[in-house]
Amino acid sequence: MNKDNRLLWLFLSLLLIAVSAVALYKTWPILFPKVSISGRLDPNCDLRAGPCTTDLTDGGRVSFSIDPRDIPTMKPITLHVSVSGMVAQEIEVDFTGVDMNMGINRVTMNPESDGQYSGDGILPVCIRDAMEWEARVLISTRKGLVSVPYRFITVRPGVPLP
Repeated sequence: MNKDNRLLWLFLSLLLIAVSAVALYKTWPILFPKVSISGRLDPNCDLRAGPCTTDLTDGGRVSFSIDPRDIPTMKPITLHVSVSGMVAQEIEVDFTGVDMNMGINRVTMNPESDGQYSGDGILPVCIRDAMEWEARVLISTRKGLVSVPYRFITVRPGVPLP
């Protein structure tokens, strides 16, 4: 390999490292948002039975529900978020697999009326018969980002809930 080829490969390698660093820097806040207030995970929450409500330490309240209640995969679902005791500038719902990386699945919620938001999304199918998910309701406020977790399980068609 001659000297020109080595310099070209060195330049291309440095360019790839620089582009990767910029991409990581730009996506870091999206992938790992800085949370000001965290809600507690309610182990008694059953989104298949209806909305779950979380009271926050600062006096705010967040309710979350998913329709249809059987929470299918690879079919449209509608998300509903209700907030009180705070002014939301923007609301998103971020879905992550509890014990398996399922990629980026984030839904931006649309305001419907005072404190009521909805959005449409699709959960990806998993190779497992049952998949545990965490939906984090992310609420941007003047005080910072509020994050409230809700967990649920999806199952393949024909497989009973665990």
